[in-house]
Amino acid sequence: MIKTRKNNTNPNPEKMNTKIKLTFVAIAATVFVNFASAQKIGHIRLDSLISAMPESKDARAKGTEYYTKLEEQVKVMSGELQSKYEEYQKQAGTMSDLIKQTKEKELQDLQKRIQDFQQQAQSDLQKKNDELSKPIYEKANKAIAAVAKENGYKYILDSSVGTVLYSEPSDDVITLVMKKLGITSLNVPKTTGGPGMVTPGGKK
Repeated sequence: MIKTRKNNTNPNPEKMNTKIKLTFVAIAATVFVNFASAQKIGHIRLDSLISAMPESKDARAKGTEYYTKLEEQVKVMSGELQSKYEEYQKQAGTMSDLIKQTKEKELQDLQKRIQDFQQQAQSDLQKKNDELSKPIYEKANKAIAAVAKENGYKYILDSSVGTVLYSEPSDDVITLVMKKLGITSLNVPKTTGGPGMVTPGGKK
């Protein structure tokens, strides 16, 4: 009696699934590598670019002028308070209780007005600086966008903020952007004192 040998033509589902998964992973990895390698990445120190722009010098001068005027007003009000306080001290011994209370109330009110003015001045100064810096940042961003499009960059990172623990090599595009803006030097003038110009959000 001859025994017939059955051919096992039924595939093993588990093995098939494993092969399909491995094939999919390999394809996905290849696509990811190709996609990542196609992304051209650049970086730029935006704060250095902004400082090098001629408009920033004018903005710093206007910001300083605005700050100086506010500071002078505070000095005038503080001088008035000091003068009235010294006068009060000299005459306090001869004042009636009613006059003394009135004078003290005047001094307290003047001191409160100075404090309120200082708080409002700080807010106004911030608004002024934002007003001066906004068009400069807009111009810089337009130049960066133009350079990115002209040179095929998919991403340009601001390397002046944050901490990068690891990154793939990228191109510094500040020279290209400076050329786009017509800036020939990156030498940034050092400032001494004064409010200077701040970036949007209040950072100096």
